[in-house]
Amino acid sequence: MANSCLQLCGFLLSSLGWLGVVIATSTNDWVTMCKYGVTTCKKMDELQSKGPWEECVISTALYHCVAFTQILELPAYIQTTRALMILGSIMGLPAVILLLMSMPCISIGNDAQSAKNKRAILGGVLMVVVALCALVPTIWFPIGANQELGLMSFGFSLYAGWVGTVFCLLGGVMLMCSSDSSASSPRSYQDNNHYYYSKHGGGSLPVASSNHHAKSAHV
Repeated sequence: MANSCLQLCGFLLSSLGWLGVVIATSTNDWVTMCKYGVTTCKKMDELQSKGPWEECVISTALYHCVAFTQILELPAYIQTTRALMILGSIMGLPAVILLLMSMPCISIGNDAQSAKNKRAILGGVLMVVVALCALVPTIWFPIGANQELGLMSFGFSLYAGWVGTVFCLLGGVMLMCSSDSSASSPRSYQDNNHYYYSKHGGGSLPVASSNHHAKSAHV
């Protein structure tokens, strides 16, 4: 029961974390930059919002974004952010599917508990990899943007990436620790005995059934 609750909590945290990583990947409100002081930039309407895909100018009367089309001319921190965030978002999908198939409340045919445990461990490992893929860009991007133009504040997308990274890491570790392979063998042994007794008369005692089986073997 405890393993089931731990596995369910890990699945929920991992799924929410993956959604946070996807949101951070698809949006551009990572950092807000300014060359001058905060007060001066607000008066001059020179605030800039920057993400992996676009750079936007924010003012009272204008919100204009320019996409980064020259891929080879982009700084290394932007190219790395794009590659790792896309990789983490793609890897999260099979991880969520594996974890969903390993839930105790979901049964696929005569699926053994050991197979569910293996899927849970594999899904947890993938979620940890997703967290590592998102950790590097969410730390490197604000540092690179600050060195390039001057950082004023963090944006919503960056916070979503941080929260998603922490959730994926916690959920993945919980899932890897929740599987108990030793719990499957006693249950299978009891199921086999139950099938054997029901096949040889139902109400007979286990000792009598085993003696009858031994006499039949001698004949």
